[in-house]
Formats: sequence, C-alpha cells, structure tokens
Amino acid sequence: MDAARPAWLRAGAAPAPPHDDSAGAHMRRDVPLARAGELAGAVRARLRGAPVGDRHGTAAEFVCLVDDALRPLGIVTAAALLRLDDGQPVGDAAIRDLPRIHPHTDQERVASLALHHDLPALPVTGADGRLLGVVGTPELLRILREEHVEDLHRLAGISRETRRAREAIDAPPLRRARHRLPWLIVGLLGSIVATWVMSRFEAELAHRPAIGFFVPALVYLADAIGTQSEAVAVRGLSLSHAGLARLLGGEIRTGALIGATLAAITWPLVGFTFGDWSLATAVAGALGAASALATGIGIGLPWLLGRVGLDPAYGSGPLATVIQDVLTLLVYFGAVSVALR
Repeated sequence: MDAARPAWLRAGAAPAPPHDDSAGAHMRRDVPLARAGELAGAVRARLRGAPVGDRHGTAAEFVCLVDDALRPLGIVTAAALLRLDDGQPVGDAAIRDLPRIHPHTDQERVASLALHHDLPALPVTGADGRLLGVVGTPELLRILREEHVEDLHRLAGISRETRRAREAIDAPPLRRARHRLPWLIVGLLGSIVATWVMSRFEAELAHRPAIGFFVPALVYLADAIGTQSEAVAVRGLSLSHAGLARLLGGEIRTGALIGATLAAITWPLVGFTFGDWSLATAVAGALGAASALATGIGIGLPWLLGRVGLDPAYGSGPLATVIQDVLTLLVYFGAVSVALR
C-alpha cells in the first residue's frame, strides 16, 4: 500500500461517542487496513513489522479492507489471512457485505448484528461512509456481558440502570433500595388488586375452604412459567430477528402444552385426594388456562414496553408477576364459579 493510502487507521480519527452504550464507545481506532487487490504476503509482512499493542490498542486479529476513500469493503480474519499464499490478493478471503453501524448505534444492536451475520467484527462508519473504527470480538464480548448483567437486574425489578448500578451488589444500601423500589411499589399496588379479587369470592371460600388451598400452587406455577417466557422474551426480542407473531405463537403453544400436562397430572391427584371431582376440574382447567396466559404475558408485555421505547427487560420481574397473579386468580375463581354451580 503506497504512502498516499494509509496502512493503519490511527487513534483520534473518530469523534467522541454520543453515549456510553453506543458503538462509538466500544470501537477500536487502531485498525490495520488493506486494499482488496493487495497481496497476502505484503500484508502479513506489514503486520509482522507493526508494534504490538496492548489489549485496548491495536486490533490485529483482522484486517479491514477499504477503498481509496477509506470506505470499508470487508474484513479478513487473521486465520483467513494465514491460509492465503503470498501471491494471493487478500480480497479472496474477505467477508463482504457487512452491515454498517455508526458511532451512535446502540451497543445491543451492534451485538445483535454480529451474532445474526456470524461476524467477528463490525466496521463503524461516519455519515460520509468513511471508516472510523471497528468493534472487534473482545468488544462484542464486553457488550454482551454488560447487556446480560443489565437484564439480570431488570429481571429482578432493579431500575435506573447505570454503569454504577451494574455493580449493584457493591452499591450502598440506600442506592440499592432506590434502584429496586419503583417496580416493587407497582407490585404492592398489584397485590392490593389481587387481595380485592379474592375478597369478591369470600362466600365461596367460606362455604368450601378447600378452594383456597390451591391458590398458592396456581399462582406459583403461573409465575414460574411466566418467568421462563420472560427470560426468552428479554433476549429474544433484542437479539432475534423473528417477528412477534412467531415468538408469541410459539410461546403460547408451549404454555398450552405445559398447562395441559400439568392439568392432566393435577386432575386425578386433586380428585382422589379430596373426593371432589368438580373442584379437581376447576383446578386443572385454571392451571391449563393460566399457563397459556402466563407465556403470552411473558412475551407480550416486554414487546409492548419495547414498542413504547422502554427496554424489554422492564416487562419482567415484579410488573409481569403481579399481572400474572391477578389474571391467575380471576381465571381460577371464574373456573370455580362455573364448575361448582
């Protein structure tokens, strides 16, 4: 590569990142460059003569192919470069048609694109299409870890996610409480609604106390099934390219199968234990319906919150749990009212 065409993209070529969770905050700016027609032997010789960077410096596990205007054309991994003969053009081993990202692109979007296209790195370009840097494999791993920790916090109902909050276990107690309380207050309000629902069936509970025996089990199972769906939804909605209808349909069918299996186990156990087959039918039917509802909520609520601009993980934890609890109670007591007439 002649002197008019740089062999390296040097630090300082990119503007400051818009925010900490953007591609610009993670990209490396010391990147080896080559043209598609340059011979593999010459590129390898140049890399051998380059100074060894630290773990935050030079990205030498791949070479970025660019045109004369520094617009990225593809990348060549170090393994692919080593397999080429000295006289072969490096473009022969290039991964082309890369998705383009910009400094302001959200880091989760960057990781999603890399996973979807099975790429070890993604070039970051400016508004003019010129290469600004590259988000490589170590940066992608760092992004995935940050997103994983963030989602774990939100699954637990910890809000106000910041870089300091990501280390929630080390935070002062007052800050921990401040991060956790908002959704728990929502859960408290929901529990009041659940208590009100049960109070509407006071006469039935007084007449047949056995009806109340199954409330904890039904609520627990619905919450457990919903939690599984929430975990699928939080990552699936962010990283999967499948449509909502496919994800929702698949989870609801899964919930129906789970509910049918649990109902088939529950019906004879309750019937033989209590000698009340109408109650057994109500419990089994409510369990089957609540299972399907829980999976629908586990997928639908994160999607809905994502549509209004919130992270899908906010649909998990206390918020989804209290909605599932109230609906489970309504389904159960509705089934009891029908079965025990």
